[in-house]
Parts: sequence; C-alpha cells; structure tokens
Amino acid sequence: MTLAEDWPALIAIVGPTAVGKTAVALQLAEALSEASHPVAVGRIGIASAAEVVSADSRQIYRHMDIGTAKPSAEERQRVRHHLLDIVEPDQPLTLAEYQHLAYAAIDDIQQRGRMPLLVGGTGLYVRAVLDGLTIPHVVPDPSLRQRLYAEAETLGYEQLHQRLRQVDPVAAERIDGRNVRRVIRALEVCYALGKPISSVQSASPPPYRVLRVGLTMPRALLYEQIDKRIEQMIASGLVDEVHSLVDRGFGFQLPAMSGVGYREIGLYLRGEATLEDAVAMMKSHTRRLVRQQYNWFHEDDPRIHWFDASQPVLKGILEQIRAFWRASERTKASC
Repeated sequence: MTLAEDWPALIAIVGPTAVGKTAVALQLAEALSEASHPVAVGRIGIASAAEVVSADSRQIYRHMDIGTAKPSAEERQRVRHHLLDIVEPDQPLTLAEYQHLAYAAIDDIQQRGRMPLLVGGTGLYVRAVLDGLTIPHVVPDPSLRQRLYAEAETLGYEQLHQRLRQVDPVAAERIDGRNVRRVIRALEVCYALGKPISSVQSASPPPYRVLRVGLTMPRALLYEQIDKRIEQMIASGLVDEVHSLVDRGFGFQLPAMSGVGYREIGLYLRGEATLEDAVAMMKSHTRRLVRQQYNWFHEDDPRIHWFDASQPVLKGILEQIRAFWRASERTKASC
C-alpha cells in the first residue's frame, strides 16, 4: 500500500527568504527516501521518495536562476522539483493557475506513492494551496496592467493603493501597498467583476493531512545570510543574467523584472546607480521582503512547527513527522 492510498499527506516547509528552506528540503527528502523501515521515521518509511513542489512566485520564470536563488541542476538531480521554469518572464501566471498546477503536482506525487514537500516563501502561494483559497478566474488584462504600472511609476505606489482602498478596503488592508503587482491584480479583478476581490474569495482546505514546518533564525543572523547570498549572486554572474534577459527582449517594465535583484541591477545597467549602490539596495529591499514574509508566516501560528535554522534541524523535523503520523494513526483508529 502506498502512502497516498494509506493517508493523503503533505509536508509544507515555509519561512523567509535565505533562511535555508531548499537545503533543509533536500536533506529531508533524502532522509525520507533512505528510510527502509517504518520504525525509522514513523509511517514515512513506506514512501519510496519525496519530491518538492515549489511555492516561490519568482522561480516560476525561465532564464531567471541566480537572482531567484533557484535550486541548481545538481540539487534537482538529487530530488525532483516541480513548478520551476514554467513560464517565460513576459508570460503571466495567475494565482488560480498556480494553485491548479500545484494541486496537480501534489496529487501526481501522492499517486506514485511519494511524499510531496511544498517548499517556498511566497505566502500567497502557500495559503492558496494549504487553505484552498477560492480564487476568481479573471483573465489578465495586459493594457489595464500596463496603464496601472505606469501610474504607479509616475504617481507612486501609495496613489494606487489608495485607489484600491476606495473600492475594496478589506483587500487594501490585507495587501502591502508596496506590492504593486498584488494591488494591480486586486483592482483588475474588481474592475472585471464589478465587485471587490475580497467579496469573492473564500477558503476550502484540500483533502490533505498537512504538517507545517517553519524555518526561522535570529534576525541579525538572517540578515547576515541575506548579505552573503546577495554577494554570492553577484559573484555568480547576476549582472550577466540580467543583461542576458534584456538581450532576449524582456524589458524592465515586466512584473518579473521588478523583483528584488533584477530591479536594482537594472538601475545599474541603465547607469542610474553604481553597482555598489545597487547591491546595497538589494540587501535593504530583501530585508524588507523578510519583514513582509513574517506577516504571512506568524511565529505564533499554532499550526506551524517552528525550528531555528541556525542550528541543525533535520532530527527535530523527523521527530515531528513521527508525532504527526502517530496522531494520524490514533485518529484513524478511533473512526
């Protein structure tokens, strides 16, 4: 009997950028694959392997590897990854489309008797999958988006966020005004449906037993990790990667090119900032992103089992999995 047949399950590994989610996911996947007896890690021993489903809104783009800290080719050989490199940088992917692809990947992994690991720091992606958000299917309107992006560029993101507050105060309260992409999507849905996006969103959790694992670390250490990662990105050729994207015809007005790293290096390539200043901005903007991510993954959320990633965590996570499976067995036995 496969794990999927025995009890549909999903392990989510969440947390802020640069905390080490990819490394921990690889270690966990390999530990689960190596477990040859159920006693080793609870009922996980019956799974032949684990596979990663990415929950990162930037790693969906092709040709954008260094700046998104995408798992390397070697890491993808070690453990199979899903939902990486699925669209071109100038192609939109709606939240509803991502959710559909994620559920299809998870179901496929389970049906093959393997363990899906949902891994990423994009809070909206994680919530769409784990909470089962009901997402309005509104086709993107390129001309409207272009006009709203231009407005944000000329008048400032605050002006656009204020417009959202006027038509949908509930959504405006939930969405950080600096997240221009989400503000524009909320306005786009509102204009298309003639009613606020908040009025058509609901949640219907999927039929998975979900174990949520959160990775965190002291903020000062995390910021050090961020600085090191960004410096390594520069050393690994981020400037050349961004230059190559421009040569392919992907302009900086694209939402994909507005992400941290690409936006700042764009300033450098256009002569609007020195490389030193661009790197400093990358570090500052990534720290701000971390603060936004912690708004999605609250450390006091009782559903998330938090681990300090500045210390070895694999043993503790495996122990949590054992406890998760023991609780599942007790629940099934009482039914």
